[in-house]
Amino acid sequence: MLTCYRNRKRIGAYLDGALDAETARATAAHIASCEGCGREAEALRRLHGLLRRNLTPAQPDWTGFWQGVVRGIEDQRAARPAPVRRRWWQQPWGPRWAVGSALAAALLVTLGVWQWAPTGPSPAQAGVMVTSARTEDPRGTVMVYSTPEQDVAVVWVFGLDQD
Repeated sequence: MLTCYRNRKRIGAYLDGALDAETARATAAHIASCEGCGREAEALRRLHGLLRRNLTPAQPDWTGFWQGVVRGIEDQRAARPAPVRRRWWQQPWGPRWAVGSALAAALLVTLGVWQWAPTGPSPAQAGVMVTSARTEDPRGTVMVYSTPEQDVAVVWVFGLDQD
């Protein structure tokens, strides 16, 4: 039974001469010895002969082929609507570019302000505040060093040398 199944699948290729020599010999031996497979092979031979005698392929008719191709192209062009001219803000990319440009400008302004902003701590945040004052003597200056909390103050007097 398994041998018949395997050989029935090969009968068409055997009749067409498409099997290698060893497989063709084994298939021919099975067809000769098996009545069912022999009947199937004979039926396929008759069908093949009938098809060859009665069917002749028609020659293709190429007249008008290129004219049909050109007509199809022209029909496609006629069916396609003319492009609509839009303003930049009507374009699908227009609003995105406008919003993107505004965001980029805002970023640049922010970076510019940040870059040129005064750096360093304010006097209230500084560790030591320095103030100076003039004395009644034009040669002298008083410097006062103090902390923001006013815990410590150091006073220096400059330019008042004793003569």
